[in-house]
Formats: sequence, C-alpha cells, structure tokens
Amino acid sequence: MRQPIIAGNWKMYKTHTEAVAFVKELAPALAPFSAVERVVCPPFIALAGVSEALAGTGIEVGAQSMHWEAQGAFTSQIAPTMLQGLVGYVIIGHSECRQYLNETDETVNKKVKAALAYGLKPIIAVGESLTQFEAGQTDTVVTGQVRAALAGVDAANLNNIVMAYEPIWAIGTGKNASSEIANRVVGLVRNTLAELYGKPAAETVRIQYGGSVKPDNMVEYMSQPEIDGALVGGASLKVADFTRLIELAAQAKGL
Repeated sequence: MRQPIIAGNWKMYKTHTEAVAFVKELAPALAPFSAVERVVCPPFIALAGVSEALAGTGIEVGAQSMHWEAQGAFTSQIAPTMLQGLVGYVIIGHSECRQYLNETDETVNKKVKAALAYGLKPIIAVGESLTQFEAGQTDTVVTGQVRAALAGVDAANLNNIVMAYEPIWAIGTGKNASSEIANRVVGLVRNTLAELYGKPAAETVRIQYGGSVKPDNMVEYMSQPEIDGALVGGASLKVADFTRLIELAAQAKGL
C-alpha cells in the first residue's frame, strides 16, 4: 500500500512567531501517527524557524511555491537553492497560484524540473475551474495539466513526486467534490501517469485530494482506493483539526 501523505498548506496565515509556537504544540500531537507522512507548508518567512523546531520529529516541511531559476534578478521570488536544507517538499501549481498569480502549465513544468534537480519533492496540483467543471471539461483539463506538468520528466523521478487533485471551485469556498467524484478524477490522474510511464510506475505515485477537506469528511475521502492523502488548507491551521485529520487517515487506511 502507498503510504498516506497529509500536507497542510497554511497559505498566508501565521507569523514567524505564531508558526514556530504552533509546530511545537503540533509535533507531540502527531507523534503517534508516524505511519502517515505528515507535512506542513508555512509561509516563506517561517520556513527556517519551523524547520528547526521540527528537526527530529519526523514531520516534513514544505514550501508553498518557488521560482525555477537557481538565482537571478527576480524580485520577490524564492529560488530552489534557497529552500535546500529547509524543506523536503514544495507545492507547485496550486489553484490559487494558477488563478491569481498567473501560474501556467509552462511555469509549472519549469518549477517541477527545477525542484527535482535541486533535490526537492514537488507536490503537483491540478484541477479545473467551476466553469470547466460545469461544462464537463474536467477530464480534458486535468489530464492536460498532468501531461504538461510532467513534460520531459523522467520516470526515475516519479518516486519523488506527489500529485494532488484540487478542483479550483472547491478551494476556500466550503464546497467540495464528493468522494466518488474525487476518487474518479484521482484515478484519471493515475491512468494518465500510466499512459506516460506505464502502469507499475503509476501505481507507486501518491495522489492527494484537496479542497475543503475537514475532519467530518476525511474518512469519506481516505476510504477511496485511489486517494492516498489530502492537501489541506484551513483545517491545517488548528492543532486539533490537523491532528484529527491524520488520525482519521491512519484509521481509514488501516494503519
């Protein structure tokens, strides 16, 4: 069985001081659930402090994005080299970056390649807008994003990649895809990986669902056979909620 992975995307919440205090409280609460891979993704300014506070706990740290160049005249951006030693993961292609920050399939692909080149594990997010969902374009949009994100990426890198299906219409809206819909689209992502790399390789890749995941719907998602974890927003900002999500994930997967 693929190891479940639950990643908390804090977005633009928590100061450096708040972030460090939070993970110091979170770490002992998550200690009993080491069978689940646990990741927190604070704002850039808190990465160093959070990374130091979580050293030796088994809880991974991720960044919320990055630039694809190692350095350069890119004001406001963070290079992959700046993340080395601080994080193990980096979210790439999050729906809010696509929707508000002009992230494109091309820049997602550049960032994926850069992350892998510098020893970072990308969590690659794909998903359709509400308009696309209502027009029945989910399959075309999602498979296209998967193919674009992985263009030129060798199969040898798959063990360092996590995929995440997060429909744009379910991010921060309180709406969420049903567990059946989520499982079907996650399966579609896996089938696309199989077309690109072969079925055995595709079966090893962990694929998360993201979009208004909460303790009261976590079991529904994690009980689905294709879904290996969750990319969590608001519910990752409270110790009790995030701990409960991971506990439920472990139970649903029989761990």
